[in-house]
Amino acid sequence: MAMVILNIGILAIVASFNSGAFALRRASHISTATVLADSQIERYRALLYSQLGFDSSRIAGLDNTYRCDSVLGASCPNTVTGCSSATCADGTEPTFTCGTANECLPRRTVNSSSTPPSPDRYPYRVDTYILYKTPTGGRQLKQITVVVRDGNNLARTFARITSTFDRTVSS
Repeated sequence: MAMVILNIGILAIVASFNSGAFALRRASHISTATVLADSQIERYRALLYSQLGFDSSRIAGLDNTYRCDSVLGASCPNTVTGCSSATCADGTEPTFTCGTANECLPRRTVNSSSTPPSPDRYPYRVDTYILYKTPTGGRQLKQITVVVRDGNNLARTFARITSTFDRTVSS
């Protein structure tokens, strides 16, 4: 009888360790994804308003995981256009220069072999959305949302950060 009770107790402890290890791993992924999303937003904060955008050539080939995100609206797939094809509220075309920098990519993968590499060597996908928003009676804003997904299961979102950028006199 004592062996049965001891066996049940040991099995319960082993199950709780397994559950705890799973929770710690998920928390680690969420923490890393939040840092990746925040660093991506910080890259945009270092740019002028006129430099915020994607080159239209980088929009081609985006998958439905990107094009069906709730950031873009309820329909799926949504039409995604480069900022160069959007018209500003004052009728001007936004101008920017994108090279190979990470802030110019609508979608990128961060893993152990990327530059910079994933801090925990786990694969993440960083999706960036830039939308034009014009509040009633206000001037046009750019809303940037960064979504970090599980690189092994794109249906799982680890982090989502949104920031709004306003055109200033100097930009």
